[in-house]
Amino acid sequence: TMIQTPEWVRHAIFYQIFPDRFAQSTRVAKPSKLETWDSKPTLHGFKGGDLLGVAEKLDYLQDLGVNAIYFNPIFQSTANHRYHTQDYFRVDPILGGDAALRELLKEAHKRRIKVIIDGVFNHASRGFYQFSHALENGSESPYLDWFHIQGFPVNAYCQGKLNYDAWWDLPDLPKLNTTTPAVREFLFKVAEHWIEFGVDGWRLDVPAEINDDAFWQEFRRRVKAINPEAYIVGEIWHDAQRWLQGDQFDAVMNYQFTRSLLGFCANGKLDTSMIEGIGYAPVAPLDASGFAYSLNINQSIYDRAIREVQLNVLDTHDTARFLSIAKNDLNTLRLAMLCMFTYPGAPCVYYGTEIGMSGGKDPDCRRAFPWDEGEWHTEILEYVKRCATIRKKHVALRTGDFKVIYAVDKCVVYLRQQGDEKLLVALNSGTQAAAINVETREVLPDGVTLKTIFGKTASYQTVNGSLTGLTIPKREGMVLKVQ
Repeated sequence: TMIQTPEWVRHAIFYQIFPDRFAQSTRVAKPSKLETWDSKPTLHGFKGGDLLGVAEKLDYLQDLGVNAIYFNPIFQSTANHRYHTQDYFRVDPILGGDAALRELLKEAHKRRIKVIIDGVFNHASRGFYQFSHALENGSESPYLDWFHIQGFPVNAYCQGKLNYDAWWDLPDLPKLNTTTPAVREFLFKVAEHWIEFGVDGWRLDVPAEINDDAFWQEFRRRVKAINPEAYIVGEIWHDAQRWLQGDQFDAVMNYQFTRSLLGFCANGKLDTSMIEGIGYAPVAPLDASGFAYSLNINQSIYDRAIREVQLNVLDTHDTARFLSIAKNDLNTLRLAMLCMFTYPGAPCVYYGTEIGMSGGKDPDCRRAFPWDEGEWHTEILEYVKRCATIRKKHVALRTGDFKVIYAVDKCVVYLRQQGDEKLLVALNSGTQAAAINVETREVLPDGVTLKTIFGKTASYQTVNGSLTGLTIPKREGMVLKVQ
């Protein structure tokens, strides 16, 4: 059977928001002890961002070219990142509760902006109702089979050896026992509830931890029965063929692509201390042929319907900021942005990357968004807007064929083609300008003119099966359109 993935994702430009750190509305009542907005983020401190704050900034997002938002967890939780879920059926009061989500969805949908949310289904928290039961009632608790508890009393606050299974042995993250039918049904009900509420899909946190294809197959059936166009995207850092056969997820966060971009665009100038311990580490420096090879692998292992809806990222809440990994080199960021916006799959901008935010590993990559424009790298912001504009304008960049046609030294050229629309994307990660001859015999007839639609104004012609003297400035990229 044909693999079906949501059509809208092919045309989506995502923006990832970490809710505590993006924007605050005066309309949401706040607890009194919050950190100041612009102080360095800490492991446990709250800044008090909320969902109405996001609703009030939708103009900014629209102006950027964004038409989809991915939110880190929004359910009631005692952690600033909200991966410690207390109540899966309730939006966190600090975020403005269910009413704020309702208003945000209404305002976003009015502007044709989709919203997907984070689902944390393999572990809950110490404050999760059923786990509290086990804490209070020990061996008599009616919910023991919801967890993997080995002894009593449940030592949920000990720093030593735990007597229950927890994610990464963190006592605040008890693992759910997803072989228990009641637990499965509970989680499927959560999945259904929020799709019925109006969200447009789920991003699944560490879904490989629920090592059970049948669970995810049923999850998909339940979600798609309510909204066939709901997007299901998993956080898998490596080859994800197991989950991408059309019966589980629509896509994954394409960290393999991120790793290739870092390897090529940074041209070897990486801050390796920022990469150690991150899920896609290590990052090997790549020349053009290594980069082309990795892009081709990334394309070849998945069905086309999957490739077109992959969630492509430069950085996220789980990595250091792209700019910091690239030692604050703006050219590396620009090259990677252009590649992400011209490559198959939905580009996803982590909040603040478009204004040149920097930051080390968690929690430093989760700084509060500075709304003082004096702190923005406006040239990066303008660049990202231009990338979004060309992607929106040219269908070939969203759903066209992808083919690398040149990969020598530090220069890569690929063709995006849909019907009569043909675009060439040329990237030069080298420290010198390059004048290259690209063999076009296989892909373009002789005598066609190509003009730049992005990058330095120029026009070229194909003669005798090749495009000669294509000049790419150092550490830059360009896009040419066949006239």
